[in-house]
Amino acid sequence: MAFQVSISLVVLPRPHGKSFAHRSELKQAKRIVVKLGSAVVTRGDECGLALGRLASIVEQVAMLQNQGREMMIVTSGAVAFGKQRLRHEILLSQSVRQALHSGQNQLKDMTVPVLEARACAAAGQSGLMALYEAMFTQYSICTAQILVTNLDFHDEQKRRNLNSTLHELLRMNIVPIINTNDAVVPPPVPNSDLQGVNVISIKDNDSLAARLAVEMKVDLLIALSDVQGLYDSPPGTDDAKLIDIFYPGDQQSITYGTKSRVGIGGMEAKVKAALWALQGGTSVIIANGTDPKVTGHVITDIVEGKKVGTFFSEVKPAGPTVEQQTEMARHAGRTLASLLPEQRGEIICCLAELLTEKKEEILNANRKDMELATTLGRLSQPLINRLSLSTAKLNSLAIGLRQLAVSSRDSVGRVLRRTRVANNLELEQITVPIGVLLVIFESRPDCLPQVSALAIASGNALLLKGGKEASNTNKILHQLTQEALSIHGVADAIQLVSTREEVEDLCRLDKMIDLIIPRGSSQLVREIQRAAKGIPVLGHSEGICHVYVDSDASIDKALDVDSKCDYPAACNAMETLLIHRDLLRTPVFDQIIDLLRTEQVKIHAGPRFASYLTFSPSEVKSLRTEYGDLECCIEVVDSMQEAVDHIHKYGSSHTDVIVTENEETAEQFLQQVDSACVFWNASSRFADGYRFGLGAEVGISTARIHARGPVGLEGLLTTKWVLRGEGHTVADFSEQGSMKYLHENIPVPQGSFN
Repeated sequence: MAFQVSISLVVLPRPHGKSFAHRSELKQAKRIVVKLGSAVVTRGDECGLALGRLASIVEQVAMLQNQGREMMIVTSGAVAFGKQRLRHEILLSQSVRQALHSGQNQLKDMTVPVLEARACAAAGQSGLMALYEAMFTQYSICTAQILVTNLDFHDEQKRRNLNSTLHELLRMNIVPIINTNDAVVPPPVPNSDLQGVNVISIKDNDSLAARLAVEMKVDLLIALSDVQGLYDSPPGTDDAKLIDIFYPGDQQSITYGTKSRVGIGGMEAKVKAALWALQGGTSVIIANGTDPKVTGHVITDIVEGKKVGTFFSEVKPAGPTVEQQTEMARHAGRTLASLLPEQRGEIICCLAELLTEKKEEILNANRKDMELATTLGRLSQPLINRLSLSTAKLNSLAIGLRQLAVSSRDSVGRVLRRTRVANNLELEQITVPIGVLLVIFESRPDCLPQVSALAIASGNALLLKGGKEASNTNKILHQLTQEALSIHGVADAIQLVSTREEVEDLCRLDKMIDLIIPRGSSQLVREIQRAAKGIPVLGHSEGICHVYVDSDASIDKALDVDSKCDYPAACNAMETLLIHRDLLRTPVFDQIIDLLRTEQVKIHAGPRFASYLTFSPSEVKSLRTEYGDLECCIEVVDSMQEAVDHIHKYGSSHTDVIVTENEETAEQFLQQVDSACVFWNASSRFADGYRFGLGAEVGISTARIHARGPVGLEGLLTTKWVLRGEGHTVADFSEQGSMKYLHENIPVPQGSFN
């Protein structure tokens, strides 16, 4: 016999009586009921089971069971499985009889009579249970079958017996498989449905799961159906929206559709059962168990707290949901985009003034964040450096914002191209905002006013998601931003997401968010790029910047270590120093090493550099490393071309520098290196929107489309085409038509606006 070895999580039981308030708390669920609706278990033809889907569900339940949780399954499927078996038997029986009496030519006329559901249940129950048992055996998990009816809950002795049996099975690490005994089930008791916490009529598996959840003090009930969750109107209708969180009392805000293709319940029955279970202290989620894209991880995603399906909660948040914030931002953003450029500039100037006027309030809030970060000790020194604000930083921010206010007057609505397509038919290409931006940033609160100003200048709505470590600073900066926006009545255009929304959940709002811009560690950027399905991501995953010191380098310029030491935590700081081989064992090389040591820079030797040394520094683990601290790698190359090849192999296409007095070598380097920023005899730290004169930046992009390098105002605009005619039709330009295409370019005066 094969045994599966698994590492169990410590999931402690919690006091029952109060449901979880937030999805993030679902990780604490110890006892879980998974209810599988008929549409989940059965095939599309309603005759037989969806084996692949069922196998993936069993795998997830087994995984959670092996983590130390107590899992129970309430399943449908006996009727469908029995229908398959009985049809097969009837067809086989008919074919034998017809073969004996009527000849083979009559076989095609066979018909299957309508099968009675109770008979199908009786024929299918044993086979369904055998299937579950075989599947769970693959994970070394034992199962037990329990068939119940309404009377088992209404009769006190039977109820206690059922309760005792289930507790004993859970104690022995057995997964109970529970179903209504459809072979003998009586009709529901009249007028006894949902009369209180202790009374619910078992009329389908939704009500059975709810009653069982309350009876067994279950932490979480997962009800899987054939829809994504609960909608405010029937799924598939225009404007139907998935409800993320449903609260008691919201029933009047939704319109129910028809029930699923199989089963005897419907969404209204599911909601009533879910609310009854919620009242009894069990958290409930209704989700899709039939979508092949999510079936393989839907249950585990729910338990991990991811935004899947509809979460039933008794605790209403104090503020709007992130979906509501997005709608508010989009609506106000359209008004922002329609303002005159001068009005948007006034908002940015107002924000710049507030940054200096309210600097004491800002710095006090920042001190609270710094003290908490230092006390908890969870942040590395580079992140703490990024978290810190100062009077100098605020003054620099204000200067950059005022620059941006001036340049923003030449942004939204600018005519880029004008064409006379035909007589009295003119075409224009103009700049317009992208829409709703989501900027996710870590540690750096100075990012908030920069990004906000760029969104204002470009007429974009903006959602901001900052890290918890800067919550106090972000809160005051956002209040000041909204104060500035309010001078023209568009305060809602920029929203700060302060709910418990996970980054991955925000990245799923593909119908609401048009562009995601991550600002933070390479790990954060990579996670967002993976999670953002359907939403473009603008950014860079790493800042592995190189400085190549050529054989013709000036001694003074080669000794400038600004690229590494000015601000080592920045993404545009040098991480690898490439040295031409001819400089080894020369005074220039010795002075570079001495200077780095004086600045307390830890040196890691590349493979070739290490081979030249008898006693070398620690050899680098990887030539593709972003240190983000006073550390760097030194490697030796034979030529400028070898330096370029090294950069292409190990770099991140961010910023790379050559130090040389040879103009021809420098120009070749500038042309060949395929990075967003390439410099000659200048610090890599110049790769910055403010230093480029952009006023501010939302980040540095290493992408090869849309925007590259420091992304300022221009990178947050897209275009649209505007055609003005006088009743023109395409038929006018056919062979038989009376008109001809001209396609004449019309000069566009500088500063021309639509």
